Amino acid sequence: MCPGVESDKPGDCPKCGMALERNPAAGLAAGKTIYTCPMHPEVEQDHPGDCPICGMALEPKQVAAGPEDNAELRDMTRRFWIGGALALPVFLVAMAEMILGHDLPAILIGRPAQWIQLLLSAPVVLWAGWPLLVRGVKSIRSGHLNMFTLIALGVSAAFGYSLVAVLAPGIFPDAMRTHAGVVGVYFEAAAVITVLVLLGQVLELRARSRTGAALQALLGLAPKTARIVREDGNEEDIPLDHVQAGDRLRVRPGEKIPVDGVVESGASQVDESMLTGEPMPVEKSAGAPVTGATVNGTGSLIMRAERVGQETLLAQIVQLVAEAQRSRAPIQALADKVAGWFVPTVIAIALVTSLAWYFFGPEPRLALALSNAVAVLIIACPCALGLATPMSIMVGVGRGAQAGVLIKNAEALEKLEKVDTLVIDKTGTLTEGKPQLVSVEPAGDFSANELVGLAASLEQASEHPLAAAIVRGARARGLALTAPDDFQSTTGGGVSGRVQGRNVMVGQRGFLTAAGVAVPEDAAVLLQTGGQTAVLTAIDGRFAGVIGIADPIKPTTAAALKELRQLGLRIVMLTGDHERTAQAVANSLAIDEVVAGVKPADKHDRVAALRHGGRVVGMAGDGINDAPALAAADVGIAMGTGTDIAMQSSGITLVKGDLAALVRAVHLSRAVMRNIRQNLFFAFAYNSLGVPVAAGVLFPVFGWLLSPMIASAAMSLSSVSVISNALRLRRVRL
Repeated sequence: MCPGVESDKPGDCPKCGMALERNPAAGLAAGKTIYTCPMHPEVEQDHPGDCPICGMALEPKQVAAGPEDNAELRDMTRRFWIGGALALPVFLVAMAEMILGHDLPAILIGRPAQWIQLLLSAPVVLWAGWPLLVRGVKSIRSGHLNMFTLIALGVSAAFGYSLVAVLAPGIFPDAMRTHAGVVGVYFEAAAVITVLVLLGQVLELRARSRTGAALQALLGLAPKTARIVREDGNEEDIPLDHVQAGDRLRVRPGEKIPVDGVVESGASQVDESMLTGEPMPVEKSAGAPVTGATVNGTGSLIMRAERVGQETLLAQIVQLVAEAQRSRAPIQALADKVAGWFVPTVIAIALVTSLAWYFFGPEPRLALALSNAVAVLIIACPCALGLATPMSIMVGVGRGAQAGVLIKNAEALEKLEKVDTLVIDKTGTLTEGKPQLVSVEPAGDFSANELVGLAASLEQASEHPLAAAIVRGARARGLALTAPDDFQSTTGGGVSGRVQGRNVMVGQRGFLTAAGVAVPEDAAVLLQTGGQTAVLTAIDGRFAGVIGIADPIKPTTAAALKELRQLGLRIVMLTGDHERTAQAVANSLAIDEVVAGVKPADKHDRVAALRHGGRVVGMAGDGINDAPALAAADVGIAMGTGTDIAMQSSGITLVKGDLAALVRAVHLSRAVMRNIRQNLFFAFAYNSLGVPVAAGVLFPVFGWLLSPMIASAAMSLSSVSVISNALRLRRVRL
């Protein structure tokens, strides 16, 4: 993965040599194509090439909707088939002479057979395998030794030795000649190794192209056209990229909503599963927000476009997923550190192997020295090690996007697995974030409707969320409201004014008592104990009663918290609400710890204190006031229904703003990290066992030697096994 290297054409990363990939977000807008390395995302350039770190071909970052034109896959496939067709007769000729000896036609014995192998293997090594050799040379020039260094050295040594043996056999001693009087050659090893490496590249490119399936699926869900409603009432279909903010659009039954906006008229149910992972459709009517690429149900809607192009939620999701797929998890540092000294060590082992076999091995010593050194170089290629982490991250992030979990970077995904304490804001996270009037307790001779009607009339002039709840409650009761006079608002206290000639005050206890209103000590206790926010009211200087406002708990909250506790997380609720109200909510949800009446700075300090105490903290919130705590936590988790600043301060965003998605995120994090550890184990174990066997440590005991061709096949299969294991994450249950 190579961020930092960009290119507007296909090619290879100049650092590591992997193919550059498309940037999905960039693909949504017109612009130049940037190429990057899948294994080293810091490598970016505006033209094709090889990664200077690992030698793999760079890939375009952009992901276009529809099938992608993978030029490198086509080229490698063509080289593989042509190389395979030429390598097969080379292999058959070599094996036939070894097995059948003199029972063959003269042309297939001795020097004629060697010339046939040379003529057929040369195009395999020098044409089909040319990209592999070029990447190997580049790695040596740049000093970034990688898998292609080992491949190029091994293939070049086998082919070069064989070429000299055919063209100048007289320089070799008689002890190295076969029964046919010729020096043994390894054309079949060079050709077959090249073809097997090409096969590994083809399989790897095909598998890597599948890691973008989640993004391709999201991009493919976007409609190609939108039906605009003109000012004169006429309607016509226009291309999606012609839609502008403010346009009125009709969405007919069964159609996809074209862009983000709000419903102006009509009612329907909308399937938002492509964003949230939830199968149940959502009711939509006038005033409800709608998201582009979601599917309208049976009703017809007229909507007003608000966010188009790069501003749509779909575009932002693709941008986040693309960046996260190319980010590097901290665990990748281990693989990078090992890879830094691994290749030079392997070259040293190959050199020691060749010297040991030449000076202490049986005849033909030079041939065995070469063969075993080549086997060491080939089998030790660290491709599987390099792919172990980025492949799992790419697949896991894409799987999360399908489940309504947007992961900003791989570090957040890795840390989420280790979280043992989850700090949660109440309003908008545990609750709907939309306060509702739920109870009225009038005092003295005041009636409930009188109390609510006067309070709501006054609160019409306020922008406070509780004021809006009182106004909505009064209208739901069918009460007529009048405009207030002499309206005044006191920050942190309440509001006052005249309504229908009467002096009305609405707010906290201190606000009323400061104006000389006698408020009973137990006026709000019962409501607060029941989890309601108490709003006190005075009319003409007399205490008139209490209005109870409650923020309903989200339907999925209780089940989600229960499962999070079962996963081993301690739940802590931080809220600025009154302690009795907060405790009532906590009791209903069986929350472990409650801290109420905290300010934004206090939330930050509480999270920091937990971390200093040795806890690994995840913080879930949705508001601007949660942003400092989200940034202070090990992992910030933002509700997708919250503010932009909260999402910018977090590492993970839950699209629907539902804690059920947080459960899926925890399962995903654990599955991805388990998958990465499996991949790293496979890669380390493979090389730890393969290199000594290739060097010939089993020969003195069992007489076993590892053919370079077998080593090449094993090397390719190790990479494919790592990729296949990572692809299992696409089907992981969340």
